Amino acid sequence: MEMGGWVAMMAAMMLPGAIPAVVRAAQAGAGVRTVPLFVGSYLAVWVLVSVVMYTLYRPHEAVAAAVVVIAAGIYELTPLKRYFRRRCRETVRSGIEFGLCCVGSCIGFMLLLVVIDVMSVALMAVIAAVAFVQKILPAKAVFDVPLARAIVGLGTLIVVEPSAVPGFMPDM
Repeated sequence: MEMGGWVAMMAAMMLPGAIPAVVRAAQAGAGVRTVPLFVGSYLAVWVLVSVVMYTLYRPHEAVAAAVVVIAAGIYELTPLKRYFRRRCRETVRSGIEFGLCCVGSCIGFMLLLVVIDVMSVALMAVIAAVAFVQKILPAKAVFDVPLARAIVGLGTLIVVEPSAVPGFMPDM
């Protein structure tokens, strides 16, 4: 997949989670006239992140990939992650501010794509669904702890049996 396709997939993955923020922005601002600027600036943030992520993608050695995946799982339980999740549910002044908060909330997920399979539509769909839920619901241990454990477990699986992880192609 070329960079243009990757950027389009990233935008499609992150846009549904922005719908509640777009509605809040329209209600707080000058109505629907604020929507194109909000959405455009939000997408501009994700285009920039997409380009960076795409350029970082390389096949990774299993241990290096596992370390990144385990770190992403641990990040799910940090105060910084909770802060960005909370900001994604609050009213923000601009699409840029909202986009940056969402990047902070989703950076662990983006790194999963970089080290596992940047081209995986299935992985993108799962990440989009989880990111959407996290943007609309407050942090709750009943959801967050099992998710973090699953991500850490995925990192462990990469070390133990990398061939069992769909799409993962370690650097030889």
